[in-house]
Amino acid sequence: MSDLMSPPVHAPAAPSTDDAAQVAHARRLFELQRGSRWRVAQTSARVRIARLRWLRKAILNHRQALYDAVWADFRKPAPEFEITEMQLVLNEISHTIRHLRKWMRPRRVPTTPLLAGTRSRVVHEPRGQVLVLAPWNYPFQLLFSPLVAAVAAGNVCILRPSEKVPATSAVMARIVAEAFPEDEVGLVLGGVDAADALLRLPFDHFFFTGSTAVGRKVMHAAADHLASVTLELGGKSPAIVDRSADVAQAAERIVWGKFVNAGQTCVAPDYVLVNEADVHAFLDAAVRAVRRFYGEHDEVQRASQDFARIVDDRGFQRLDDALRATLADGARVVTGGKTDAAQRYVAPTILSDVRPDSPVMREEIFGPILPVIPVPSLDAALAYVNARPKPLALYVFTKSGRVAKQVVRGTTAGGTIVNHVICHLANPDLPFGGVGESGQGSYHGHAGFRAFSHERAVLHAGRWSLAPLYYPPYGPKMRRMASMISKWLERR
Repeated sequence: MSDLMSPPVHAPAAPSTDDAAQVAHARRLFELQRGSRWRVAQTSARVRIARLRWLRKAILNHRQALYDAVWADFRKPAPEFEITEMQLVLNEISHTIRHLRKWMRPRRVPTTPLLAGTRSRVVHEPRGQVLVLAPWNYPFQLLFSPLVAAVAAGNVCILRPSEKVPATSAVMARIVAEAFPEDEVGLVLGGVDAADALLRLPFDHFFFTGSTAVGRKVMHAAADHLASVTLELGGKSPAIVDRSADVAQAAERIVWGKFVNAGQTCVAPDYVLVNEADVHAFLDAAVRAVRRFYGEHDEVQRASQDFARIVDDRGFQRLDDALRATLADGARVVTGGKTDAAQRYVAPTILSDVRPDSPVMREEIFGPILPVIPVPSLDAALAYVNARPKPLALYVFTKSGRVAKQVVRGTTAGGTIVNHVICHLANPDLPFGGVGESGQGSYHGHAGFRAFSHERAVLHAGRWSLAPLYYPPYGPKMRRMASMISKWLERR
């Protein structure tokens, strides 16, 4: 086993421009980790905590490099990176270190009287060899948060960041190389060919964050290997503004959550349902918030150092096409609406008069475009949400506890926040995940440890047991005993 105080340093993964090299690298890592899988599975809490401390130290060593890299990839501001990625990962590490010993302890469970003379417990064992496939929108947080859970649970792990953020991926490769030996954690770069090659390998668990379409592909690959999966997908996360809400506060918080990372957030409010009587007040407050955050007019907003860009030309074109088609369909720009292909810039845009079947309402927007839709009542808002696929997040703004309960009981979603947006994922004591088309399984904190663990049932039988009463031959005495027990169970 490696010296706990001196983690071995290996060379980072080969350049992402060479997919063939990355495919070979992936296969080599998989075989290397297969050889250490059982050794790592039997590590103590002390060893795993040391691994997490290595990781934290390596991250802090490369903090400035990460700031520079996300800016180079899609002009993500350093303060935004700090609060939406760096702080979340560091908090996840600290939380896991603090609680890991407790999570790893076998859990005693009651034993039914039918098994008198035995004792039962649940033991958490690692899933084994796991693959983490991360997206580009929060490239650091969505790679390293699941890694923390995988390491805490005692797995070996291969990581694959998105090829759309090459600068950030290169820094993350250096962090992994500095923090872990390759036979425990490795990182594979490259494009689609490298990703497909990884999906063909017989991992024990696949963890994927990204689109629903690719999630289906990952689930199919996992089915081929009879492997378990965690899918963190997306969908159109609604925000409902009730009549009782503080409309100005709701507008400000929704605008913040929508336009952070230029709307490229899986839990961003995708659209807003506002009562018809409040829609003008909401739009006025939302416009004021946009101007306060990013500038009074487009030139200032375009020059803002606090507003990111769309990650690539394909993403920009998709948003530009959807916006233009929606405007042609009768929608009205309340603020924004400007685009620039050369800069991959889409202004923070708010739309009104959006039809339910408009292009921006057909799929997750995943960009800085916010449709505001008037509804006649709360019941109409809930019906609107429930007529569509289950969202990853649902937000409700209200001063009424009764309304908040009504929304939670009358809908389903991966997670829900009352009177704010997106910040639930910062609490490691809350499981984060989707439902239906928005995902499968959850993680963060203890939920993450459990996602990367198998809960193994262990029963110990003592010298004395009721079992001989049930051994054949099944004579009259056994039948009488079985009848008595059945009647007793029926009365419980």
